[in-house]
Amino acid sequence: MYDSFIDQLSGLDLSSLSIRPAPFNATDFPCEDAIDQTLGAVWSDLFAMFSDTALEADAEDIAWGMVNLFHRAASRKSAQLDRASDEIRTLLASADGSEVHSSNLEEQVERAQAAEASMLAFEQMREATAALYRDETGSSWKPVSGSRTNHSRNLTSAVIDARDFLRARAENRRHALIPEGTPVVFAGGRQSFESAEDAKRYAENVWATLDKVRDVVPDLFLVHGGDGKGADRLAASWAERREVQQLTYSLDRRLGARAGFKRNEQMLSLNPRYVVAFPGNGVTERLVIDAKTRRITVVDRRGLLGTSPGS
Repeated sequence: MYDSFIDQLSGLDLSSLSIRPAPFNATDFPCEDAIDQTLGAVWSDLFAMFSDTALEADAEDIAWGMVNLFHRAASRKSAQLDRASDEIRTLLASADGSEVHSSNLEEQVERAQAAEASMLAFEQMREATAALYRDETGSSWKPVSGSRTNHSRNLTSAVIDARDFLRARAENRRHALIPEGTPVVFAGGRQSFESAEDAKRYAENVWATLDKVRDVVPDLFLVHGGDGKGADRLAASWAERREVQQLTYSLDRRLGARAGFKRNEQMLSLNPRYVVAFPGNGVTERLVIDAKTRRITVVDRRGLLGTSPGS
C-alpha cells in the first residue's frame, strides 16, 4: 500500500498538468457516525444469532472474516491506486503537450484520486469492525499475511508485517509501512494457568508493564512475534487499545528449529530501547542473553505470573 496519492506526486514535474477537483466529495461516502452505528448494529445482531447455539464456538472465525471483508476491499483499491500511479509516471515521462496526452493524464489522476478515497473509506470500515472484534475477543485483529496499515492521518495504530517493513525500508518509501518512533521488543510464550484469576493477573501484569514502558518511551512502537495466542496476543491487544503501532516478526517455518533464533536476530537488529521479556521457552531465554550482550536494557518479567524474578 502507498502513502497519500498527493505525496506520491511530490517531486515530479507537474508544471504542464492541471489537476481538476476530484469527481466526488466527502458526502459521497458514508459518514463516520453511519459507519459506527451500522456496523455496530450488524455486529450485535450477528453475535446474538450465534449465542447459545451449536455455532457459538465458530463466532470468532466469522467475526475475523467480517473484518477481513473490508481489509480485502481496501487492498483492492490500493492495488488500483498503484496501477493508476504507475500509469501517471509513464504518461509524465512521455509528455508531448498534446490534448490527447493531457486528457489521458487527467483521466488517470481522477482514477487514482477515486481509488485513494475509496481505499480510505474501506480502511475506516475495517478499523471500526476491528475495534468491535477486539472488544468481543480481547485480541487485536491481524490479517493472515501482510500488513494492516492506516493511511488516514486520523488513525495512529497499525499492525505491520516484518516482510513489508524490510521491503519498505530497502526501497526508502511507502511511509505507511515504516513505523515512526522508538522500537521496544516484547517477547513471551504461551502459558497455562491453574485458575481464571491467575490468567487475569498475568494479563494485568503484561498491560501494566507495557504502560510503564510507554511512560518512559512515549513514541514507542511495539515489536513482537505476532502469535495469536499467549503473551503476544495480550501485547497486541494492549497496543490496539493504546493506539501503538505494531511490527510483527512471524516465524519463518522454512528455517525449522532455527526460526525462533533468526527472529531474535531480526528484532534485535532494530536496536530497540528495551526488551520486555515474559515467561517463554529457550528462544526467549536466548533473546534476553543476546539483548544483554548488546547492552540493551531488559525489562525482565519472567517470574511467577509475569512478575520480576524473585519477587
